Amino acid sequence: MPELAEIVRYADEFLRLTEIEDYSNALNGLQIENNGSVTRIGAAVDASRATFQMAVDREIDLLVVHHGFFWPGLRPLTGAHFRALQVGTSRNLALYSAHLPLDLHPTIGNNALLAATLGLEKTEPFLEMKGQPIGLKAEAALRRDELLAKLEGSLGGPVRCIGAGPMETKYIGIVTGGGGGEIYAAARAGVDTYITGEAPHWVAVAAEELGTNLFLGGHYATETFGVKALAAELSEKFAVPWEFLDHPTGL
Repeated sequence: MPELAEIVRYADEFLRLTEIEDYSNALNGLQIENNGSVTRIGAAVDASRATFQMAVDREIDLLVVHHGFFWPGLRPLTGAHFRALQVGTSRNLALYSAHLPLDLHPTIGNNALLAATLGLEKTEPFLEMKGQPIGLKAEAALRRDELLAKLEGSLGGPVRCIGAGPMETKYIGIVTGGGGGEIYAAARAGVDTYITGEAPHWVAVAAEELGTNLFLGGHYATETFGVKALAAELSEKFAVPWEFLDHPTGL
């Protein structure tokens, strides 16, 4: 039976947590500890009362997430916040969170895995934020409708397409999650087709003005890849079973 501390050390190093700057509320790493042992790993996009309950119902004692328990910021441990925490702590559930380090990882990151499912090869980092590139860029000649079909197949659901760019792509940029607001930066980087999770209303207007194809696959759907891959990596390394706890937000 592996120790929690051993798994956390490995994950911290594997994801280069200390090297990657992130939003302060991300609080990457171990957020809640348990009694020190791990028998089953769960993976979820978000830390919440719902995913905590799913984890304890499945006798999971380590939950790996992309958006941690403290994502909304500092708040009192009262009301719904306390009740959510109580679900996990009363059943020995540890919580590990990784945000940008998981987005950016070259092999198990959200961007890298989404690019791989689309068959995009020879990707390169692009779109700098907080001192590091947050996305991937690839040269690829794909018909817009072909790319849409591939995306919907990869994400398992509908994708919103604003086809304001060329019918055949040349340079595709990927930033999973809430990267829509970076559309101008993506265009400056030479991207004619931009894939992300969600965007504010004004981004649709900007896409038309820029002549950029914009694909919105959903914040949740585009960020399921990394937590699954991290849990699988830890499972293989430490011989502990894992499963994905699917709790989509619809966004």
